[in-house]
Amino acid sequence: MMTRNAAATKQRILEHARDQFAQHGFAAVTVKGVADAAGVSPNLITRYFGGKDGLFLAATRVAIPVSNSFDGERSGLGARLAASIVQRWFGAPGEDPLLVLQRASGERPEAAEALAEFLDTNSLRPLYRYLRDSGLDDIDAQRRAAAIDAFVLGVSTRRRVLRSALGDPAELQAWLSATIQHLADG
Repeated sequence: MMTRNAAATKQRILEHARDQFAQHGFAAVTVKGVADAAGVSPNLITRYFGGKDGLFLAATRVAIPVSNSFDGERSGLGARLAASIVQRWFGAPGEDPLLVLQRASGERPEAAEALAEFLDTNSLRPLYRYLRDSGLDDIDAQRRAAAIDAFVLGVSTRRRVLRSALGDPAELQAWLSATIQHLADG
């Protein structure tokens, strides 16, 4: 007899949900389709996540380790951020939950809200604080942080959502590094 492991089952459901939301978008994914792929009853998805909306929000919870990008002098910020970005885009196996949120933000208001809150909390505000603490005045730090945030989001959308090729990882990292540094320095 097989033992039940709720944590492992939930994780398996989330992995299949991430893959399906990333490949097909929110509208095309069904609870039954995710359940079938995960080898579980659709009732388990309802029990664990409350339905499709809850499953989507759970599948798109993300974290990005940007704190080490803010360790060091401002003169190296572009290189550190670019390395972190390229590592996320090319180094992680499977679909990135941040990409799933990004793709779904156009069709789901809750996805757009979750993406905006995530970016404000994990990117814009820490970047602003770092730039301010590096010696920029408050207004300048806000403007430069907003410019870097908008630039990275735009490149991310172009590359990952619209699937436009922007060079190999090394070329992309060099270009991101130089551009982010230029925006940080003014």
